[in-house]
Amino acid sequence: MRIFLTTLVLCLAVVPAFADNFAKGDPKVGKSLVDKSCAACHISMFGGDGSKIYTRPDRKVKNAQQLLSRIRICNTNAGANWYPDEEMHVAAYLNLNYYHFK
Repeated sequence: MRIFLTTLVLCLAVVPAFADNFAKGDPKVGKSLVDKSCAACHISMFGGDGSKIYTRPDRKVKNAQQLLSRIRICNTNAGANWYPDEEMHVAAYLNLNYYHFK
């Protein structure tokens, strides 16, 4: 029982941590970073303005933790060299405009 309660408390502690981190991000700064470092790749993959990567029915990101993880992967793969606070700005922008995770 003690292990169950400990696990439950730890799991519940993770959700507010991501909400707080996104709240610390600035969506305006995030949009600028996305426009500069992400849009060209997303346009080449999905056409249009590239936003279909976020709205497609089979999108890979299903929760806030996955969003931040995907941003970090793309940051590395694209060589954007963002700092963690910049990743949070991008997460805040994407969450506000596309994902709406609480």
